[in-house]
Amino acid sequence: MKLPVSTEWVLHCATTLAQLDAGASASAAQLAQYYDLPAAYLTKQLKALVRAGLLAATTGPRGGFRLAQPPSEITLLRIVEAVDGTSPPYECREIRQRGRGALPAEDCRRTCVLAEKMADAHEAWRGSLAGVTLADILAALPPSAPARTRLLLAGTA
Repeated sequence: MKLPVSTEWVLHCATTLAQLDAGASASAAQLAQYYDLPAAYLTKQLKALVRAGLLAATTGPRGGFRLAQPPSEITLLRIVEAVDGTSPPYECREIRQRGRGALPAEDCRRTCVLAEKMADAHEAWRGSLAGVTLADILAALPPSAPARTRLLLAGTA
């Protein structure tokens, strides 16, 4: 499965926001500059996280985005699904029942074994992401990373 590049963006931006002091925020322009991303498109992705209740947004000259929940409550799965949706990546179109090799209807009463295996893989992937929070990610960062992130974001407009 290949996820859009914006998935990487929001995962990194959420991790960056989790490194800020409580109540602090960063604007989309600051985050875009921090990662050298297009601000307008990044803003659209960050707003998806706001709609999902993962980020809060404030307007005005000191406005920006901040986590809407503690890092321990925000899983990677929730972030990914906020921007990419919840649909499974594999859709069985029952080609086993078409063409010269079509199986008889009685052999297709059960769900296609390939569809089952792909669904199992998708659920395993989802389960893995659901088991990792932003707090887990922060714990894995080098100890100097949060202070560096706060310093660098403070120096951007």
